[in-house]
Amino acid sequence: MEALGKVFRYGNNVDTDVIIPARYLNTSDANELAKHCMEDLDQTFVSRVHQGDIIVADKNFGCGSSREHAPLVIKTSGISCVIAKTFARIFYRNAINIGLPILECEEAADHIKDGDIVKVDFASGKITNVTKNETYQAQPFPEFMQKIMQANGLVNYIKEKK
Repeated sequence: MEALGKVFRYGNNVDTDVIIPARYLNTSDANELAKHCMEDLDQTFVSRVHQGDIIVADKNFGCGSSREHAPLVIKTSGISCVIAKTFARIFYRNAINIGLPILECEEAADHIKDGDIVKVDFASGKITNVTKNETYQAQPFPEFMQKIMQANGLVNYIKEKK
């Protein structure tokens, strides 16, 4: 499984209330919610994001509330992967549960800039900055987590196992 896309670059402590502002949580429709993804941090995000694009951030991405809406709207907006120095633990687990690939890699976060084109190989953890011709190594997903991602989330993975 791989991802290739343009990077949206953010800093430290991107919280779930910025990813999807609470004022929009009166619906559970992921497509409707995705129209507001990142708008309190980057009002142009929704108009610029394309299927396969990648978010790169610094420390503590996804901090704040524990709602699953945050990784869901990121995924629904078209983002194929989030790379950060660190993730809030609940966000990390929620992302895996809904099938949003996320990788922790400090070196990648330090070197990748907004607008760079990045390729990610989830099986090996290899992150390639195509723009700069640089590679960085993240910890690859364990095999069972790769299967969850391939199934598009934990619920689908469990359904497939039956």
